[in-house]
Amino acid sequence: MSFTRTLLLATALCAATTAGRAADEPDLARGAAVTVIAAAKQCFADTVDVAGLLLPREEVSIRPDRPGMKVAEVMVDAGENVTAGQILARLTSPEGGSVQIQATVAGLVSASSAVVGTIASGKGEALFSIISRSEFDFIGQVPTRDLPKLKANQTVKIKVIGTGELDAKVRRVASSVEPNSQLGQVVVSLNAARRLMTNSYARATIKTGESCGIALPLTAILYSSGGTVVQVVRRHRIETRRVEVGLMATGRVEIREGLNEGDIVVARAGALLREGDPVRPVTSSADKQ
Repeated sequence: MSFTRTLLLATALCAATTAGRAADEPDLARGAAVTVIAAAKQCFADTVDVAGLLLPREEVSIRPDRPGMKVAEVMVDAGENVTAGQILARLTSPEGGSVQIQATVAGLVSASSAVVGTIASGKGEALFSIISRSEFDFIGQVPTRDLPKLKANQTVKIKVIGTGELDAKVRRVASSVEPNSQLGQVVVSLNAARRLMTNSYARATIKTGESCGIALPLTAILYSSGGTVVQVVRRHRIETRRVEVGLMATGRVEIREGLNEGDIVVARAGALLREGDPVRPVTSSADKQ
């Protein structure tokens, strides 16, 4: 075989190999540029959301020991915090004697009927009502399906209108439900230095557990007639992958099945991309940080 013939054969083989490789790879010039993100691990809190009211944990009524006493002086008003033994009011007896009414517990004075000149009774309306230690409970109603998830000492975040967010703990969970509504009661203990109002409306988020696994932004998820899917990029082509989603938080969703850590996924999935389409992946700015 001559040198020229050998050279021509080698050139033909090289061209065939190159053509075969080009056939296996997409034409990147024709592929659409898509932003991609790597599937990464993240932990999600499993929570139960509950609506309810703030009620005093223990409220103490203060009355005089004997009838016929007249209010001579009032030292505190509703809304003030008092200490145990603090003088709340001074009363006078029909005989002209003077009696001091003292707080039996420390706490927040929630109500007062004491008015100078009025008669105080040992059996009628209390002169003062004190929320012992200024402690409140959040009382919420929980659907039957969520009750088994709740137990004492679980962490709670409570949002109260006009007060903000408070840290709390589950104190008690009902062992039965109301037959008509099928709701069960949960009692949450509040530990707040801020002043709270009886019967205030609040919302509680109770953390019942945590799940850690693969996560993606919600924008990467497509809901189709065939189920929930994501668009994975492999060898510069779109591959539609069916996934099972779980918990959601802060714009991201847990992927329980269908993806592995590090899989490259279209960050904003769309119907314009089809199975097998060639693409030019561009790394998301979130992935570069």
